[in-house]
Amino acid sequence: MIAAMMTAANLGARVTGWGFVVFTLGSICWSVVGLSTGQTNLLATNGFLTLVNLIGIWRWLGRQRAYEDGGQSASEASRRSTLPTLFTATGITGLPVTAADGDVVGTVVEALVTCADGTVSYVVIRSGGVGGIGETLRAVARSDLDFGCEGFTLHHEKTWFEALPGLADGDWPAAPEATGTTPARS
Repeated sequence: MIAAMMTAANLGARVTGWGFVVFTLGSICWSVVGLSTGQTNLLATNGFLTLVNLIGIWRWLGRQRAYEDGGQSASEASRRSTLPTLFTATGITGLPVTAADGDVVGTVVEALVTCADGTVSYVVIRSGGVGGIGETLRAVARSDLDFGCEGFTLHHEKTWFEALPGLADGDWPAAPEATGTTPARS
């Protein structure tokens, strides 16, 4: 159960990877039980699960951790240099979004990037709810946000953000609504 919570929480490569370590220990223990009691089905099943879990460890504590560490390294190096400050695109998820009046309005879920030039078209921000239940997703144009390494700042107040229409699950727009004015309530 601990391993399942560690992997399901999706708290980064290290936590997910250590979840697979716990899964591996469990599958090895069950394999020993299967071997010592002559339960070949238990042994075969958990032998296979051990293999799958070892791949999970390699993937999350090996490759994915290396990707995250590399991105973090580049971000930190850019802060110490005269070059523009960088942040990882995958690191955008979960960053807080603060309105112009200082209220935190939500957190970033995703950024949609145009294929032609690689610029951010809009950012999807979640607000309200607990654990994804009762949350509202809204699309905010790139031009309405200032990006920062520690979070985003809206050019508008919280009431402007709350007036944006919510997005339907799995049905996001090709472009955000027009900006610069208070959006109409839907």
